[in-house]
Amino acid sequence: MSFRVDRNLGILTLVTAIAISIVAAWYSIVGLAAIFSAAVIPIIIMGSVLEVGKLVTASWLYRNWKQVPKLLKTYLTAAVVMLMLITSMGIFGFLSKAHLDQTLPSDEMIAKIERIDMSITRENRRIRDAELVIQQLDDSVQVLLSYDRVRGKGGAIATRKNQKPERDELNIEIADAQGAIDILVDKKFPLQQKVRNLEADIGPVKYIAALIYGDQANNFLDECVRAVILALVFVFDPLAILMLVAANMSLFGQVGSLGGVREPEAPAPKSKPKSLYPWHKETYKKQPKKSKVPPHNPGSGEESQC
Repeated sequence: MSFRVDRNLGILTLVTAIAISIVAAWYSIVGLAAIFSAAVIPIIIMGSVLEVGKLVTASWLYRNWKQVPKLLKTYLTAAVVMLMLITSMGIFGFLSKAHLDQTLPSDEMIAKIERIDMSITRENRRIRDAELVIQQLDDSVQVLLSYDRVRGKGGAIATRKNQKPERDELNIEIADAQGAIDILVDKKFPLQQKVRNLEADIGPVKYIAALIYGDQANNFLDECVRAVILALVFVFDPLAILMLVAANMSLFGQVGSLGGVREPEAPAPKSKPKSLYPWHKETYKKQPKKSKVPPHNPGSGEESQC
């Protein structure tokens, strides 16, 4: 019964190891294809064949560890380790590209928002300059009024009338600038909404960064993402290889004995039931005959005569 349970567990371990290896191979191949984008099809073929070769080599090394020559054992072990590193590098490239694809639109939108803010600042400066000129015109009229020069050719009324075309141009410029600001604000709002949505997607990473770096978390988001990617890389492919070795141990050999083959446990011998009949040879035993020699009496005989 225990052998059957161990075998089922070994099969489950083997299936899990192959599933993890397939996912790791997919991530690795996509990552390597992103690095070598000019040769996508050859990279896919090479990555698939090397991944299968890595699994077969790891399993074969375990099964024949004691019989393999030292030189071949060393090379195959180094090849498996190197292929694990290549797979891990591909996974790192895949996850890094995914992170960049997520943050790149955010960076572009932030750049657009900054340009819009610069345009809004420029339009506000136009408004302030026009308002400053209007204020200067008002001050000139106010000076005339302070000297009671209201009427006449050089009075306040005439001066105000002469300023009207300039005032109209300044008011038109202010209105145009205000309209431009309204258009820029309308363009800025959806961009800000998209940036907030993207920031919500990377919210868990921000919380991790805040837990480690505190108030300076926004400056270390990339470092936190890189640390998470490295943690996944160090677990992914090595776990698949070690689970494959564990499956070999469960299915073909005892844990800790390389190259051994486990035989199924022999069933325990069944004990024969005792017979109910007294003449059965296992239960029937002849009773020893009673001796006819009388027991020795120490008080009788020659010793008693003495």
